[in-house]
Amino acid sequence: MTDIHNESTWPVWATEAIEIAQPDPQWVEQGHMYKNELTILLTPFAINDIQHFGSTAIPHLPAKPIIDMMAITDSFDSLPAIISVLEKENWNYVPPELDGKEHRRFFVKVINDKRVAHLHIVLQQGEQWKNQLLFRDRLIAHPEWAEQYAQLKQKLAIDNKDDREAYTQAKTDFVQKVLSHH
Repeated sequence: MTDIHNESTWPVWATEAIEIAQPDPQWVEQGHMYKNELTILLTPFAINDIQHFGSTAIPHLPAKPIIDMMAITDSFDSLPAIISVLEKENWNYVPPELDGKEHRRFFVKVINDKRVAHLHIVLQQGEQWKNQLLFRDRLIAHPEWAEQYAQLKQKLAIDNKDDREAYTQAKTDFVQKVLSHH
């Protein structure tokens, strides 16, 4: 069992550096592929709405080459069974005490010791679902915002190459600006 407080026992993919890749048209295809895979795996748990979101869902946007998927659920009651099903397909569960986010349950799809996709399972009543999809849709509708976001991400990836939390936190102001725009 991995000691969550001892980074030396963590798998390689848990601490990989942030890499921003040039936009890849394959990302949208991969989003569809993961949506299909996850729909099959999660429908038995009454999880039917699964969305590709984040930078890889926005055409022409540089991004970490990791496909972000989000699914919505009424409760986390089925989590042990979900973990069991997903782990058979290389989706690694990251418990909330390690993830640091109580509002979601987080999985990382790993192939050849590299992250290829993330799955965020969020609660129906939370703001996360609505905000993530609104942000995605607004950047698709406003290419100039997507361009500003691309420049910001590339700068932050250099400044915070080895600190995913700092990288994510530093994007928050821009995300809030886009969400609050009328």
